[in-house]
Amino acid sequence: MRAVTVLGAGSWGTALSVHLGRLGHDVRLWARDRSLVEDMRVRRANATYLPDVVLPHSVTVTAAIGEALRGTDLIVSATPSHGCRAVMRAAAPHVAPRATIVSATKGLETDTLLRMSEVIAQELGPGRPVVVLSGPSFAVEVARQLPTAVLAASHDEEATDLVQAEFRGPQLRLYGSGDVAGVEISGALKNVIAIAAGVVEGLGLGHNALAALITRGLAEVTRLACAAGGKRETLAGLSGLGDLVLTCTGSLSRNRYVGVELARGRSLADVLAGMKMVAEGVRTTGAALALGAKYGVELPIATQMAEVLAGRSDPRSAVGALMHRRQRAEAEAGS
Repeated sequence: MRAVTVLGAGSWGTALSVHLGRLGHDVRLWARDRSLVEDMRVRRANATYLPDVVLPHSVTVTAAIGEALRGTDLIVSATPSHGCRAVMRAAAPHVAPRATIVSATKGLETDTLLRMSEVIAQELGPGRPVVVLSGPSFAVEVARQLPTAVLAASHDEEATDLVQAEFRGPQLRLYGSGDVAGVEISGALKNVIAIAAGVVEGLGLGHNALAALITRGLAEVTRLACAAGGKRETLAGLSGLGDLVLTCTGSLSRNRYVGVELARGRSLADVLAGMKMVAEGVRTTGAALALGAKYGVELPIATQMAEVLAGRSDPRSAVGALMHRRQRAEAEAGS
């Protein structure tokens, strides 16, 4: 058992803290919001994100990042993608030289188009191994100890082995991978496809349409991931197909919810204002299109979702635009 720091007390950071605490680790959960920290200390629960899940006694909640990182060599980054760089920059002076960093955030940095592991490496330096944690995993189900399988991906095999060993629990199984790019691109882009899946649901277009959307969405994500250096077989695994199916069909999916509500006629601003948690796909859509342009990869579903999110198109028109694209061979690029 070891000391572990979790940076970010949203639903995923809290769920991972609870899981690691149950395994017997000494967990320090850091949150920027001091009022949230005080409330969690009193309630021994996160009333905002996971109200019915009790924090184990081995989980300490703090708003002091230096205190959270003192004496730990395993650090989990679970902040939203748009806050990752700032948190890593604040953490950098306190991170042990040989610490292993676990990136548990799915998204792209919108201005640089960097993956989260790349952002972390820039801020903490190349000497610390980064392991990406991804796969089909709703936070509340992990916190409630429901069976879950995820992927730990890193260029450092020893770091992957470490995370697999320290995170493994009776209801959590971890597979290993060296395909960091493939895992991170698929983890980010599946949120965009999930918004489209919500549109299909909200418009009542049926199971045929949803199956087609998920399948063509996987093809779209695969093209971009492979162009960025990922491996096709990764996209057929937990962090690709597995996560895509969960996010596109699960009622707990925030990104799917955004699509459903947009299809019902609500504005994006109104939908987001009513959400406690971040729907990463909203920010990722533009970054995905920019990354596609960089690699010369066509992303038709992401393109239509960008139009809807920007208010330049409505959900039904976006579906029509996808249906009326030129027919091609299934394996043809851009199909």
